[in-house]
Amino acid sequence: MRFRLTPRETSFYDMFAASADNIVTGSKLLMELLGADSSARAEIAERMRAAEHAGDDATHAIFHQLNSSFITPFDREDIYNLASSLDDIMDFMEEAVDLVVLYQVEELPKGVEQQIEVLARAAELTAEAMPNLRTMDNLTEYWIEVNRLENQADQIHRKLLAHLFNGKYDAMDVLKLKQIVDVLEEAADAFEHVANTVETIAVKES
Repeated sequence: MRFRLTPRETSFYDMFAASADNIVTGSKLLMELLGADSSARAEIAERMRAAEHAGDDATHAIFHQLNSSFITPFDREDIYNLASSLDDIMDFMEEAVDLVVLYQVEELPKGVEQQIEVLARAAELTAEAMPNLRTMDNLTEYWIEVNRLENQADQIHRKLLAHLFNGKYDAMDVLKLKQIVDVLEEAADAFEHVANTVETIAVKES
């Protein structure tokens, strides 16, 4: 493994960790949404919006550091891809919460809680993995497990779609609910993109 020690580059690790910790906050808000009645959802959406803005700030800080650093801990393209994928996760989670509020969804279909549980677990794993970028240690199990979770999310998503199209829902409700579960699936995909980027970085640095 190559070691490149410079004073400036350590800030990238802290910023990636902060971005991932913020995603954990977002996943907890998604979990909170599940148990909330319609009157409480708007306030949860406001907190999710604030978390998404914090995520944007973290991403912009990484890009600024990337543009102003002569030496980086690993490839610039990988830093950009990792930061962008982390940002995508927050964007999708915030969009899902916002759609629930905007569409005034009274009850989410059975199975959405499984989607959100997968996202919450992926968020925890991602937050645990980011500090390990400093040494590239103990990362293999992380990307294997996140890929497994994404496969699980795919199965949950397909079952949800089958449930939505079973004829028990009004056509307009199907459109609304499908958009929500599709966005949650995109969040799961974004977690896999993060894990794949981490794997790419680890392979290059080995």
